[in-house]
Amino acid sequence: MSNVDYVNTFISVAEDCLADRGIEPSVKPDNPSIAARQFAMIGAHPYAFTSADVIFGVHADRSGIADVDRPHAREEFFAQGRACLRASDLGKRYGWGIHCDGEGRIALVGVGTPEYAAFLERSKVDNALTVVKAMRSRRA
Repeated sequence: MSNVDYVNTFISVAEDCLADRGIEPSVKPDNPSIAARQFAMIGAHPYAFTSADVIFGVHADRSGIADVDRPHAREEFFAQGRACLRASDLGKRYGWGIHCDGEGRIALVGVGTPEYAAFLERSKVDNALTVVKAMRSRRA
């Protein structure tokens, strides 16, 4: 199974992210974007899900996979390599950092907030917290 989960990690926004604060992705009622679905899932339940839970949950919802079929579908889904949340538009476009706790559960942290700055500062003195950047939207 592909591992897209991080532990004791803070995913900061991408270098080319233009947002100066965390912005809620716009929602099309008939077809929410992947970022809007991720935002809704993580934002409503901070530290309840792992990255894999969110990535598969959004895929399953978009694909209409029934709850009873999800365990098997999850195995099949992660049998192939999958992009992690560093590739999400939450960190590339909408200004959301993602904190992954010691158990891999995640929460959103808006750029420009004291909490966001605290995670960056903490990583300088706490070797247990790793900081990685979200992937850039554009090539350098």
